[in-house]
Amino acid sequence: MNNEKYVKFQTIKLKDRTWPDKEIQNAPIWCSVDLRDGNQALVTPMTVEEKIKMFKLLVKMGFKQIEVGFPSASQIEFDFIRKLIDENLVPDDVTLQVLTQARTHLINRTFESLKGLKKAIVHIYNSVSVLQRDVVFHKSKEEIKKIATDGVKLVRDLSENFDGEILLEYSPESFTGTEVEYALEVCEAVLDTWGADDNKKVIINLPSTVEMDLANVYADQIEYMCRNFTNRNRVIVSLHPHNDRGCGIACAELGLLAGADRVEGTLFGNGERTGNVDIVAVALNMYVHGVDPKLDFSNMNEIKDTYEEVTKIPLTDRHPYAGKLVFTAFSGSHQDAINKGMSEYVGRKSEVWAIPYLPIDPADLGRQYEPIVRINSQSGKGGIAFVLEQNYGFKLPKAMQADFSNIIQKISEAKGEITTETIYNEYIKNYVTFCPHLKFKKHQAIDISDQGMEYDRNFIINCTLNDKEMIYSGFGDGPIEAVVDAVNKSGLVNINIVDYMEHSLSKGSGADAACYIEVVDNDTNKHYYGCGIDKSIIVSTIKAIFITINKILDTRN
Repeated sequence: MNNEKYVKFQTIKLKDRTWPDKEIQNAPIWCSVDLRDGNQALVTPMTVEEKIKMFKLLVKMGFKQIEVGFPSASQIEFDFIRKLIDENLVPDDVTLQVLTQARTHLINRTFESLKGLKKAIVHIYNSVSVLQRDVVFHKSKEEIKKIATDGVKLVRDLSENFDGEILLEYSPESFTGTEVEYALEVCEAVLDTWGADDNKKVIINLPSTVEMDLANVYADQIEYMCRNFTNRNRVIVSLHPHNDRGCGIACAELGLLAGADRVEGTLFGNGERTGNVDIVAVALNMYVHGVDPKLDFSNMNEIKDTYEEVTKIPLTDRHPYAGKLVFTAFSGSHQDAINKGMSEYVGRKSEVWAIPYLPIDPADLGRQYEPIVRINSQSGKGGIAFVLEQNYGFKLPKAMQADFSNIIQKISEAKGEITTETIYNEYIKNYVTFCPHLKFKKHQAIDISDQGMEYDRNFIINCTLNDKEMIYSGFGDGPIEAVVDAVNKSGLVNINIVDYMEHSLSKGSGADAACYIEVVDNDTNKHYYGCGIDKSIIVSTIKAIFITINKILDTRN
């Protein structure tokens, strides 16, 4: 690799830039170019039917300006635009935009496609960069400027005889590779030729046709243009960032700070080469800063599915905001933080979204909380506990979380990612139904508080030990103490209760109670965990204790 064959294009030196001190406080004018720029970049361009489907989606999302094609370039493009007009598919508050080179026969054909529209944006362009002037057109600066002004004159003349309103958009193509002084000179000539004023504005679109430098350099170029137009009020400054350096989103955001009014881009960044700026990302970046983007993303799955269907381009699982896994945490520490954050958010009844690792509420995009945490070998106890609580209502104590995570860790190391159902089944098998030796059948609680005894309760427990009928009796002031006394007197085990917790698994008087028990085997000093589930808290407690006894007995065999 020979880096010396590349030379940085020196475009601007703006020492007194002001954009770094600004913030984005309002949504720009959005213009979707999915149906033109995005479509022309497809291996298999959209059919007319697919174009209609995409157009309806864009309208539903709230786009008010939509570039629908290059009608002079192909019959399909022309026919699609005619279909939109002839079948009255364009809402009154939506303006169609069409692109054409600044060439006479192409402009004439473009106007033919627009007949019957009340309002349209005619977008003309010609390349003005140093490189294209030199190696493509072999023309002087004056000759290149004349191409632009001649095109504008024709659009102006045709618009005077057009039944509807024509708005002019002009792009100095390859703006980022053009001397800013010359780009300004060409744009000023266009504005003067059109007769632009405060009431007859022109969209001056400043594209990074090829992204050639850092995003801050693009912002300097935009600020220079905004500051040096002779009358800024007659200009709508538009951005059209491409993504050759992978910084299209940054270019759009810094360009808005630098004074731009409008952004052209595509859903998810489809477009020539590495694509255009991703409007979804730019808009939702504003949204998570509390700025209304004026676009509707409340059904992200529909947007994503339609996009993938008509473009035949699948989004990656990690695509910002829309990817399948962007609201999913595998890391144990992330899972634990999300779990705690969600609990605090709900408990505090907060009106401000503040969840670790989740800058946006998935529900705002029509996504669900259930898929947030997924489990693999990188996951920790917090994530596993989150899955059980969110999906099944279990609220595992911390010690039990750690114990269970060891079981899941071994499974995930062997199998990779494991499902929520597998986690649930493993929990039930290991903590709720594990009874290979001792099985509880029934109990009787006798109040002996009036008999002058040391304890208030006598518990008689009917069970089976390796299929043999057994009866154990114990004493205590409460059920836990009495049950532990009974099993310890039987000679089976010698245990103490370390921790106890219980809660209802659902609302209502008939709900099951879940009881969590941690015991220590006094003979080995090892800790064991069990969970009992029953409508009776006493029965769920006995079942939980019996699970731990079974685990102790199982280690002896």
